[in-house]
Amino acid sequence: MPRALPSRKAFAQRSGPARSVPALAANALPVSPAAPLTLAQTVAERLRAALLDGRFLPDEKLNEESLSAMLGVSRTPVRSALHGLSAEGLLDYVPNRGYSVRSVDLERVTSLFDVRGVLEGLAARLAAERGMDSVQQASCVQALAAGDRIIDKGRLLIADRAIFSEINARIHNTILGAAGNRMLHDMVRQYHNIPVTSDRNVLWDDFRWLRRSHDDHHAMLDAIVLRDGSRAEQLMREHIHSVKLRLTSRMAPEVAARGTIDA
Repeated sequence: MPRALPSRKAFAQRSGPARSVPALAANALPVSPAAPLTLAQTVAERLRAALLDGRFLPDEKLNEESLSAMLGVSRTPVRSALHGLSAEGLLDYVPNRGYSVRSVDLERVTSLFDVRGVLEGLAARLAAERGMDSVQQASCVQALAAGDRIIDKGRLLIADRAIFSEINARIHNTILGAAGNRMLHDMVRQYHNIPVTSDRNVLWDDFRWLRRSHDDHHAMLDAIVLRDGSRAEQLMREHIHSVKLRLTSRMAPEVAARGTIDA
């Protein structure tokens, strides 16, 4: 079921996340101080966020001139950003036709979620075995509490969708950071750059199911804090598997009709 797109004006005015959710701690891996972003990097970040949020339709062609006008920049940083996002797998590029939003068939979606379950399950186990530091624990607790406040409303409000998406991403990213494995981190980020398997993609159409999914996050954090690696891994794999089943069953009629699934 295609998601409704916000206005292009709203996208153009977006300058970055303005969430009520506390920022997560940096992951546990050693990082260098962040260098100032170039204009091309800033444009790429804005386009990446829009793609992962589903603001463009699958197979939609991205026109440099239109994007330049939308973002208020020249075509040069837009061209650089499109090239980089294509290399990440977010866009398809065809010579003489340009860039378009990647769509994914059902078989690939199933395969991606199977791999995601194994990798994020391993991340949860490593996080439990290594142990989260107090900052990481506090960050997850705060994100879970923010999610609880949304769930406690008893219904899903459109205004909460983007916030809940950020909560979901931050919980998964904190667990991944706590795993402390650079290769695992890089592999997981590859499928998070595909909208349909992104940690920002939440299925905002069933309150009861989403509540259970949020409960999974609570159970996973409990297992990690208790240093129960086997339990944390199993919970994460079950969590990812449930998302796969929900997504593929929901989209099956559309896949049957046109052969692809919204990315």
